[in-house]
Amino acid sequence: MIKICNTYSLDDLPLGTKGRVIALGLFDGIHQGHKDIIRKAVVTAERDGLTSTVQTFRNLIKNDSRSLYSMEEKHELIGSLGADELFVLDFDAVKDMEPEQYLTDVLLYRAVADTLVLGEDYRFGRGAKGDVNLIREFAKANDIRVIVLKDHLLEGTGRKISTTWLREALSEGDADLARDLCGGRNYSYTGYCVQGKMMGRTMGFPTANINIPEDKFVVRRGVYVSRVILGQRVLYGVTNIGRRPTLENAENDVAETFIFDFDEDIYGAKFTVELLHFLRPEEHYGSKDELILAVENNKVQARDYIKNLI
Repeated sequence: MIKICNTYSLDDLPLGTKGRVIALGLFDGIHQGHKDIIRKAVVTAERDGLTSTVQTFRNLIKNDSRSLYSMEEKHELIGSLGADELFVLDFDAVKDMEPEQYLTDVLLYRAVADTLVLGEDYRFGRGAKGDVNLIREFAKANDIRVIVLKDHLLEGTGRKISTTWLREALSEGDADLARDLCGGRNYSYTGYCVQGKMMGRTMGFPTANINIPEDKFVVRRGVYVSRVILGQRVLYGVTNIGRRPTLENAENDVAETFIFDFDEDIYGAKFTVELLHFLRPEEHYGSKDELILAVENNKVQARDYIKNLI
């Protein structure tokens, strides 16, 4: 059962009466390194009778790229790790704060920090001038405990797990690597089933479609083996991420999923599509017949993959 994690902004964060153990970071990917930090904060807070708080930001995505997870998804993922609170700062409201001001006004006085948990490379404050050494000095002067965790290396690679690496993997369609970086969690899209032009139905593969939000990261466009979570049911299928170049060349990205052994009307239902394995890039075919042949081949490939999975 997922723990209810209360979400607060700077203006509505209740003053702490017993102190907080605060996990610091952007936590966009919620990968294994992020999980280490959050879990350490949770365990420490539970042991010491404190409140576990994950402090993150909105409006802080580098190079105008899209978020890997929406705030709603991030809330659920962080809650599943046992945190009591999600403390979300609007980056625009704090970006010009000097590091010392941020530590004093936000973490000490407002959040009532007892303990700070962070990674080795954590940076903060105006111009990202604040670092671990500054936090240690500030903490010593204000009787705050600091726990700095070492980088989490992906087993067998010696490479540090990072959000940058996760984005690279997803951009290349490497859903398997992305799953490893996230500790077994598949990258996914969640939304309400919308009605498309029903072209797939006329070709023998009706799809359940999710419009990908404009502010959410789009993986490499193409066809994936997928798992579908619909209510309490777990189903499997083939998902195309993209803009349907053969049929319409749409302006926005859609996750279209053909669900195996399934024939129900689920328009309007909320469901999740998890990407398990990349099969091929999205292509423009010369005819519908060529597209149908490609999809049928993908169905066979997907079923073979799933046989080894379940």
